[in-house]
Amino acid sequence: MPNIIDYLDWRGDISLKHSPFNEVDNLILSQLVYANLEYIVPSRWSGASITLKEASENYFAVYSEEEIAKISYVNRISVPLLRKLGQCPRFANAKLSKFEKITDLDRVKQFAAMVVELDDDSVFYAYRGTDNSIVGWKENFNMCLTTPIAAQYEALRYLEDTVGEGDAPLRLGGHSKGGNLAIYAAMMCRPAIKERILQVYNNDGPGFDGKIIKSAPYQQILDRIITIIPQSSVVGMLLEHEEAYTIVQSNAPLLMQHEAFSWEVMGNAFVKGESVEKKSELLDITLKSWLGQLDKMQRQQFVSAVFHVFDAGDIRTFEDLGRAKWAKISEMITALNQSPQYKAILIKMLRLLLREGRKAIMSAKKKKTKSDPGGIYFLE
Repeated sequence: MPNIIDYLDWRGDISLKHSPFNEVDNLILSQLVYANLEYIVPSRWSGASITLKEASENYFAVYSEEEIAKISYVNRISVPLLRKLGQCPRFANAKLSKFEKITDLDRVKQFAAMVVELDDDSVFYAYRGTDNSIVGWKENFNMCLTTPIAAQYEALRYLEDTVGEGDAPLRLGGHSKGGNLAIYAAMMCRPAIKERILQVYNNDGPGFDGKIIKSAPYQQILDRIITIIPQSSVVGMLLEHEEAYTIVQSNAPLLMQHEAFSWEVMGNAFVKGESVEKKSELLDITLKSWLGQLDKMQRQQFVSAVFHVFDAGDIRTFEDLGRAKWAKISEMITALNQSPQYKAILIKMLRLLLREGRKAIMSAKKKKTKSDPGGIYFLE
């Protein structure tokens, strides 16, 4: 089925003035920020900008196909999108600027963002989601512990430091964690900036805890939040959401639906789904029930235990984990065995998770049996 690349083939020659900015355009820019543009797009502290066409040309002048093949998958999949955008009149003259990427192991922070000035005189703030770094995933876990996490604070600071004067309308967006960062920056920014915000796009990103959802800053932008999730969403169902969400169809199975390139497009919109799939609902119930039984201290202990094992094996990225030899895996197992407290925490928490999973399945079976004695097909 067609995706965002096909959309650019169909509509890439139509200007934003003739066909206004839409939900698909949002996903395209939210995905583009994953590309490794730190040596292509002028930095946050530079007053310069570069057109998307120039950025595309410069990128492929700097990086050979062999070098691109060695880039992390999370970044690499956006490279063909960059090439395509540079060839499309709809985006070719858009100005890219203020690219920033931060990975801080000590502060547990993974952040990247850039500014896109569009031909319709609006500005899009694109926030990157989680990359392949272990620190980025640890920061995701920290979302269950506290708000703001380091990247949320950085997202707000980035917006307020770079927005400048003027009255250009703003859109903020991101995929995965990037969508959460966009919402946080929008709700916490200065009133003068908030007034300029047209929409905030959360593309399959997690929500917030209940206190944030009920807070005045969140409520002030609630009607401008556009949350989009695939039918088998997992990440986008995490934590709490009060805003309505749009369900889209994906051509990928289960967890792979999180990948933006799998979302189906027709014309200038996504192909809509009727409801979230039962397996996604089941997993969401399990995770929320599990987290609901853990206090903040227990959640912190679990996160510490998981990442203690990664630290012991000197695992810094998921590529490291995939390439890990038996000796490194053995080091991780040894480190866990030498830390009885961490081992006990992991065993206890995982047993609780399995228990909640079984309870959710049994509950679903009972409901299905009452409504359809023929069986519970979504668990097959």
